[in-house]
Amino acid sequence: MMKRSKKIKKSPYDIAFIIINTLILTIFCIFTLYPILNTLAVSFNEAVDTLTGGVHLWPRKWTFENYKTVLNMKSLMRGAYISVMRTVIGTLAQTLVTALLAYVLSRKEFYFNRQVSLLYVITMYINAGIIPTLLLYQKLHLTNSFWVYIVPGAVSAFNMIVIRTFMNGLSNSFVESAQVDGAGHFRIFWRIIFPLCKPVLATVALFIAVYQWNSWFDVMIYNARREDLTTLQYELMKLLSSVSQQSGDPNAMKHAANMVTPASVRAAATMVTALPIVMVYPFLQRYFVSGLTIGGVKE
Repeated sequence: MMKRSKKIKKSPYDIAFIIINTLILTIFCIFTLYPILNTLAVSFNEAVDTLTGGVHLWPRKWTFENYKTVLNMKSLMRGAYISVMRTVIGTLAQTLVTALLAYVLSRKEFYFNRQVSLLYVITMYINAGIIPTLLLYQKLHLTNSFWVYIVPGAVSAFNMIVIRTFMNGLSNSFVESAQVDGAGHFRIFWRIIFPLCKPVLATVALFIAVYQWNSWFDVMIYNARREDLTTLQYELMKLLSSVSQQSGDPNAMKHAANMVTPASVRAAATMVTALPIVMVYPFLQRYFVSGLTIGGVKE
């Protein structure tokens, strides 16, 4: 007969800590989730009824007119297409290129790995500014084109350091065994190193995808004249900036029964832009958590 393991008795201090910690985290979750749930409730609430106030966590008068209005905006739908394209292409390109660079700089046989790494680290703290960057992109014919979203961010110094740190923690015996069998560096990277780096690559890919999806400033600077290259976040920014002007219009309440207000459209558009990232995160959560612990334990 196996003896049952004795339960560890918790001291009053442990119980008090658990209670206090639970209360603090609960309050923190409430403050964090309230703006999101409030925006969701406003997006499903009747627009005119929202103007009276009092809508908090649950819609008072349900309606889908706000989302119908948002989904019928041609600029938002065009921006959604460009946002998806730049997020997918930008994430794949930057993750692959950054991983290749990190592999090269993690190899000891590359004589200038420290010097090149230092140059990339310097770019994290020093940049030329907006105007010189704009002039450079104009010389390279990147402005007024889709590739201005992809090419300049093909390599990230921070992400390169994260991936290189993970690669340095891998056993060198994998590479040595492959080299004995005659494998080249590209084959070693693609067949051995790349599969072993799934946790850190998924974490970095999530960072890149969130940045690409939420970016709008580069659209305003480099592609403001190209309506066919607008993004969802840039259209949302323009929509939010026009709310104060439209809400102060004295004719805003005319034909109120058949209208949507700027606040209701803003809430619906905000939920539409946030939904893709919220849907992607659960699938990458386990990689994201393990990727954040890189370098946390030293053996």
